Amino acid sequence: MPIVKLDPAFCLTAAAKPGKRKTDFWDSSISGFVLECRATGGKTFALRYTDDAGRQRQHKIGAFGEITFAQAKAVAQKLRSNVVLGGNPAAQKETKKAIPIYAVLAQQHLDHAKTYQKRPENTDSILRIHILPRWGKLRLDEIKQRDIAKWFAEKRETGFSPSTVEKIRVVFNRSFELAAQWEIPGGQHNPVRGVPRKRFTNARERFLTPEETERLLKAASASLNSQLGHIVALLLYTGARKSELLHAQWRNVDVDRRKWYIPDTKTGKPRFVPLSQAALDVIARLPKWDKCPWLLPNPETRMPYTDIKRPWDTVREAAGLSGLRIHDLRHSAASFMINAGIDLYTVGRVLGHADHQSTMRYSHLTNDTLLAAVEAGAAKMSAVGIQLTA
Repeated sequence: MPIVKLDPAFCLTAAAKPGKRKTDFWDSSISGFVLECRATGGKTFALRYTDDAGRQRQHKIGAFGEITFAQAKAVAQKLRSNVVLGGNPAAQKETKKAIPIYAVLAQQHLDHAKTYQKRPENTDSILRIHILPRWGKLRLDEIKQRDIAKWFAEKRETGFSPSTVEKIRVVFNRSFELAAQWEIPGGQHNPVRGVPRKRFTNARERFLTPEETERLLKAASASLNSQLGHIVALLLYTGARKSELLHAQWRNVDVDRRKWYIPDTKTGKPRFVPLSQAALDVIARLPKWDKCPWLLPNPETRMPYTDIKRPWDTVREAAGLSGLRIHDLRHSAASFMINAGIDLYTVGRVLGHADHQSTMRYSHLTNDTLLAAVEAGAAKMSAVGIQLTA
């Protein structure tokens, strides 16, 4: 075991002894600091030591030529200090290598989401478009809270809406929650959890007036998409979600009992939607195809529509309702019911809300109805000559 004073000059000329596959040269000043010279001409710096279990361990520092002697010596001194203080650099390195990069966790997250989420493609989209390009190649312990907070701020500054940034935060946070749950190395700490959430209001309710509704129905009926007029009308008459209606089947529509059964909803619970006479009239006019179970299929494919954005955009522009979303038809259905005097609880039942908080967004409409009632009462009193004085 040659013990020498390692320095740049020695390292440059050192070589394996003749007939030997490799020769180790141990430094006389730093215990365990080794230059390994191989018969092939390659040379590597390392630190060797004995761990608490009495086993000889080695921590490779780097190849001669790729790092300088000064750099190797500095690392060796740091590693030796670690050993003296009870550390185990080789074990620490093994632990570090066991920590996966975020891309691995993201795939496990997505695989898990597919087992229970109704639309795992939303999680896939956020991971693929937003999170993976920035964090995919980093190991979990390299992802820091400060960097995440800065990244979220940059997202907002570059034009992403607060709701989009919040969706990204939720998915990113969920990844680390799963890492901790599955005891994945490096996932014990969640760097997303401590990032402050920005408060924002995402309310975008739009309520159609009767005159706007008439214009929209007329434009939809004139659409080149022969089903769009029926779709718009039924969304307004039932307050259903677009996905619920597009996947409705004839077998779930009971015309005699005037109800529509939706087996698969956003809340995960099936529900019944009552059908008004106006809704029944629309259903009676719907075209039917042999062996086609869908209520409103694409006439060309006889399958549910996957996207009606383009015809919808054309119709709303023709009706002079730029910016109107399809989901606003659900809000409008609720507003018409409330302004007709129907209580919030009943409206929530029709819409299939899981809790009353979802329906409370329409409470201002209730107040408008009550205001109209007191105004009508005051007008009636004035009509019969009742005058109140202070």
